[in-house]
Amino acid sequence: MSETEQQETFVSHLIELRDRVLRSLIAIAVVMGGLALYPGPGAIYDLLAAPLTSALPEGTKMVAIGVVTPFMVPLKVTAMVAFVLALPYVLFQAWGFVAPGLYAHERRLGIPLIISSTVLFVLGMAFCYFFVFGQVFHFIASFAPKSITPAPDIEAYLSFVMTMFMAFGLSFEVPVALVVLVKLGVVKVEKLREWRSYFIVGAFVVAAVVTPPDVVSQLALAVPMCLLYELGILAATLVSKTTTRADADAAAAAASTAQSAAADIDLDAELDKAEADFRKLDGKS
Repeated sequence: MSETEQQETFVSHLIELRDRVLRSLIAIAVVMGGLALYPGPGAIYDLLAAPLTSALPEGTKMVAIGVVTPFMVPLKVTAMVAFVLALPYVLFQAWGFVAPGLYAHERRLGIPLIISSTVLFVLGMAFCYFFVFGQVFHFIASFAPKSITPAPDIEAYLSFVMTMFMAFGLSFEVPVALVVLVKLGVVKVEKLREWRSYFIVGAFVVAAVVTPPDVVSQLALAVPMCLLYELGILAATLVSKTTTRADADAAAAAASTAQSAAADIDLDAELDKAEADFRKLDGKS
């Protein structure tokens, strides 16, 4: 390929990447616009803050310290929800850009990975919202002295929620990561089983760093990560067996084709020999 053709190919890839990024941004903007109309940024933030407000003393509300904070924070929450809702389309655009450079068996694995990674990420966020937040906030509120009135800032709460959502969403992606590593041949299933104890220690270290300094939230992140690691080993084992079976079938088909070709060659040789012998006999007569 000449240098000019390489430059044209590179430019065409950049144009395609730009188009797909623009489509993703437009999709997020459309979803965000719909959420802004109904139910509205304020209602969405109230829903997000419900686990904390239910743990506060009766009559206590959150506070907004900044001048534009009451406007910007609900808008950021709406954008976050819009991104989560548009995530399947965004991942589909990313897959459409990457897929042409992959082999057929890699492309067959792509769609299930997109669906499973999206579902697991959303499940991680849902687990954090419905189970972890309630436990953590009530646990923290039980330690608050009676001489103070907790009044969390809405921007600080948003930062905390984003960190927790990312931590739980990514931790729930452990099975997908293991399947990809095994499928690409980076690691074997046997090694994953050997590294089980190291992963458990690492999960508790990550939980101690990412989550608040309380036992409830740390266990709520570390324990699911360990369970998901076991699920990932199981899924990777199934994928590995499927790949091995497919490779064996392909090898058997190739061997059968080779044998058939060899048989055809032998048959042609015998026919040529028989024809030569017939010509000799015909010449003698």
